[in-house]
Amino acid sequence: MRGQLGADVDGNSLWHEGAVRPEAGVADPRWIVRKGPEHEGLKGLLRPIWCQPMFFIWVRGGQQVGGGEGSLEASQQVTDNWLLPEAPQGMHRGVSSFRGAGTAAKMTSPPLGADDAIPLQSAAPAVTGTKPKMSTTRKILLILGFLSTLAAIALITVAVTQNQPLPKNIKYGIVLDAGSSHTNLYVYEWPAEKENDTGVVQQVEVCKVEGPGISGYSQTTEKAGPSLVQCLRQAEGVIPLKQHQETPVYLGATAGMRLLRLENKDAAEKVLSSVEKTLRSAPFNFQGARIISGQEEGAYGWITINYLLGNFKQSGWKKFLHSLKSVSETSGALDLGGASTQITFVPDEISSESPQNLLYFRLYGKDYRVYTHSFLCYGKDQALQQKLARDLQSTENSSLFDPCFHQGYQRTISVSNFFKNPCTSVEKKQFPFSQLHIEGEGNYEKCRRNIQNLFNKTDCPYSSCSFNGIYLPPLQGDFGAFSAFYFVMNFLNLTSDDPFTLDEVASAIKKFCARPWHEVKLQYHQIKEKYLSEYCFSGAYILSLLENGYEFTTENWKRIHFLGKIGSSDAGWTLGYMLNLTNMIPAEEPPAPPLSYGSYVGLMVLCSLVLVSVILLAWLLFHKPKCLQKGVV
Repeated sequence: MRGQLGADVDGNSLWHEGAVRPEAGVADPRWIVRKGPEHEGLKGLLRPIWCQPMFFIWVRGGQQVGGGEGSLEASQQVTDNWLLPEAPQGMHRGVSSFRGAGTAAKMTSPPLGADDAIPLQSAAPAVTGTKPKMSTTRKILLILGFLSTLAAIALITVAVTQNQPLPKNIKYGIVLDAGSSHTNLYVYEWPAEKENDTGVVQQVEVCKVEGPGISGYSQTTEKAGPSLVQCLRQAEGVIPLKQHQETPVYLGATAGMRLLRLENKDAAEKVLSSVEKTLRSAPFNFQGARIISGQEEGAYGWITINYLLGNFKQSGWKKFLHSLKSVSETSGALDLGGASTQITFVPDEISSESPQNLLYFRLYGKDYRVYTHSFLCYGKDQALQQKLARDLQSTENSSLFDPCFHQGYQRTISVSNFFKNPCTSVEKKQFPFSQLHIEGEGNYEKCRRNIQNLFNKTDCPYSSCSFNGIYLPPLQGDFGAFSAFYFVMNFLNLTSDDPFTLDEVASAIKKFCARPWHEVKLQYHQIKEKYLSEYCFSGAYILSLLENGYEFTTENWKRIHFLGKIGSSDAGWTLGYMLNLTNMIPAEEPPAPPLSYGSYVGLMVLCSLVLVSVILLAWLLFHKPKCLQKGVV
């Protein structure tokens, strides 16, 4: 065992320890530190390599006074880049190297001069104040650390990139409902990839057009189109700018325009021309403005109701808050507007008695065959006109006492204008007066009798009929009643989640009709008088239509559910219209992630294996188990 020691000038003996690698002939440098000129606290530091321990010995006056395994004090921490401080006066610094398997050895030396030193062994360079060379192990650990960092970064980057939310590929559509009394604009959206060829559509915006319905512009047809501009601009703000040109816009005119076409075909065409001009000037993809048939209106309303109730089993639909107890797969639809009413449902058995009342649909991969019929002139507004026309036939003077208006209510109407309507023209005759003065009586029972005269129940060429000789199969399932059905019943507080009985509904309407007009007007002062004055008639008419027209009875009355909104969407025909149209809009592939599923999983596994392997190898190199000690410097 040989080594080089720093010695003081007084010749005291020094203790030096050497924990040596087992194999002979391998140089193992060890640092020696001695503190203080009084030779107190001489400390021999052995830098640990791999799994070897570190030994130190305390010396005082040339005698060993302590020692053991351990490490430097915190204030004396040593790293690979550490250089010995300048030796105290009378000390040398140097490097010792050892051979053999000794654990600790006592070395003495004769007094040495300040500049004398024992010669170095060949493989142990003397320390001259320069940084020692980095060990091979240290280099390997640095490389492995770099590789593990790269693997971790790659793993995180791939995971974050692959799992980022994909941009939504949303399509938009606009439908305008041009009804008899007003026009509404609806904006719908759906995923571009669709589901079983039908879009999962939801309503995102509704705008009520100011003024009357477009049929009300029969005398000023050029104003029909411009009336829509404000709502079109509102739609522009809802739909992203880059999708304006690809967004289809449709206008469907209902019973009001059907009547105008019967009354004045030229005026109806001019109204549609004005509307088309405005819609073409909008930044959207104009797809048409037309008068839809009564059957279409009824069928699209049926689609809306069943879509919103989730009966088509499409994904993304919102559950209706009411718990419908339907025994059938779908629910029927009851629609009431100002000029027409529709009934639509899937009958239990398909009859060949009236094939013109059957329509066929394919929605979400399934075929449906529905019964539907629309009764023109039997909307609540036109029904009132029909009743007044009949009442007028029996009056001999210009005054009419009407049981369907509140007691104390008065109204004057023009007789000549009254019979221009196609729904009342059949009752036209010559009258000795030009103005008709109406006074209310508020008599519910008498009002119901007058209304029932509107329904012809005598002529029926089929096995069963609704009224006016129209075939009606047996009612099947629950029914959603919307539009004016809902608005009137909601005003009368008859739309609670727990359906009222038929007797309870009749009693509530009777009680409302009996109230004097001044009392009603005072309580509902925020409602326009024209609409407020007609709620008594409308309530009585709805009851007569459902009971006497559509054959609902005390037993099945609770199967009717009055619906305004279902989730965030209005109950009406426009959503069904949009759903049916999406069948003709090509589906698109959904946005794809950067990597396929297989590639993503494979890359994640590879990065994980690399990271684990690098960490394991670094741990083995740092701790150097005995099984790996051989051959590693």
